[in-house]
Amino acid sequence: MNLQSSDFELFDLAPKFAQDGAAVDTRWKDLQREVHPDKFSTQGAAAQRLAMQWSVRINEAYRRLKDPLKRAAYLCELNAEPVDAENNTAMASDFLMQQMQWREELEEASSVAELDQLAEQVATARTALLQQCARLLDEQHDYKAAVHKVRALMFIERFASDVQSRLDRMDTQ
Repeated sequence: MNLQSSDFELFDLAPKFAQDGAAVDTRWKDLQREVHPDKFSTQGAAAQRLAMQWSVRINEAYRRLKDPLKRAAYLCELNAEPVDAENNTAMASDFLMQQMQWREELEEASSVAELDQLAEQVATARTALLQQCARLLDEQHDYKAAVHKVRALMFIERFASDVQSRLDRMDTQ
C-alpha cells in the first residue's frame, strides 16, 4: 500500500462512480484491521504513528467513496477537472430559477406537509442529478460536464439540509 494511492487504488476498486456500498464497507473494515495501531503496539512509537497515518488515510478515503457527491467530485479531480466550488459558482439559469422557487417555497411553507412535499421535490432532483453524474462519469467520461452536475448537487444538498432544519424546528414547536 502507498499513502499516495488514489482512494480507488487503496480500496482495490475500479475508478468509477457506481460502487457497491457493501463492498466498500467490507474493504474498509479489512483495511482498518490491517493497520489498526493496536496491532503495532509492540513495534514502537514510529510504527504506531505510521499505523495511525494509515488509519486516518483509510477513513478519509472511505468517507469520500461512500458519499456519492464526494465520490463524483473526487473522480472529476482525478481526471483534471476540479470542481472548485469556492471560486466557480456559475450555474445554468434554469437551475438558478429552480433554486429561487424552492427558496420562496421554503420561506412560505407553513406546514409539515408543505415542507415534506418540498423535500420530496428536492430528493427527486437529487436522484436525477446523481443519475446524470453516473452517466457522465462512467459511460461518457465527460468530467467537464460532470463538474457542473456536482456543483448543482452541492447546492441541492445544502438546500435539502435547510429544508430538514426547518422540518426539525416545526417538529419541536
